[in-house]
Amino acid sequence: MSKIVEVAAAVMLRADGREFLLAQRPEGKVYAGYWEFPGGKVEPGESVREALVRELYEELGITVTECTPWLTRQFTYPHATVRLNFWRVTAWTGEIGITAPLEHSAVDWLKMGKTATVAPILPANDPILKALSLPTTMAITMAEVDGVERQLERLEEALLGGLRLIQVRDKTLPRAQRLWFAEAVTQIAHSHGALVLINDDADIARRVGADGLHLSSANLATCPTRPDFEWVGASCHEAGEIARAGELLLDYALLGPVLPTATHPENPGLGWAEFAQRITGNTLPVFALGGMQTELLASAQTHGAHGIALMRGW
Repeated sequence: MSKIVEVAAAVMLRADGREFLLAQRPEGKVYAGYWEFPGGKVEPGESVREALVRELYEELGITVTECTPWLTRQFTYPHATVRLNFWRVTAWTGEIGITAPLEHSAVDWLKMGKTATVAPILPANDPILKALSLPTTMAITMAEVDGVERQLERLEEALLGGLRLIQVRDKTLPRAQRLWFAEAVTQIAHSHGALVLINDDADIARRVGADGLHLSSANLATCPTRPDFEWVGASCHEAGEIARAGELLLDYALLGPVLPTATHPENPGLGWAEFAQRITGNTLPVFALGGMQTELLASAQTHGAHGIALMRGW
């Protein structure tokens, strides 16, 4: 097996989170003219963060002030096998190409969730572009507790407030009622441009026109291949389950409980340190679940999460 080259890759985000940066490889380099996330090789003795900071100063002329780990992807090119350690960069000082010479042929800001306006893009980055379009807050329905009508009212309020990702859970509702509820959620969510995933029922997901399927950890364990939906995620409790979700090329995973919850206050949860440990090397976005509140999003991302999943407080 060829040696794996460790690479630090930067997903630079505008302050509003709606745009990200791609850079064009210059003449004289392998894949010259291709677009990529800026970054470069991790040198001996460097941490990924140190390499990221150094590379962005050398390539773009900026000094990173805020960045968090995100996900890791391995890709084999004809000339090398690379492990791309993607970090989100959310704050920096200096102006690109002004503080120091720009080492790329060009840079461009792309809109999140839209078709890329530059080409060609390095093939290793295709799943990264999709992952970037995944909202960072997931609401999980609780119609079994709150009642169907109240859940729909809350959903409308949350969508007006910016929510764009919903998982319909409620597996104990009578099937006919769950089908009706899932259809109502999907119609309301789609009117706001939000994504809807149905928990563990592919038939309902297809019948209501949902965007995807969310697998329980039990179904993840027995799933032979990725279900045929645009978006597929899974609930996980261990690092091995997250790895399995990655092997199936799922789009995200939920990991928890991280903190004590209203239903199980006696359970301390994983805690942030253990959460971060279990998602180390994750190849897909991971949401923190359990005891989450909207104000914990930054803490979750500091510990490597893509975002947070909430059953209450959304």
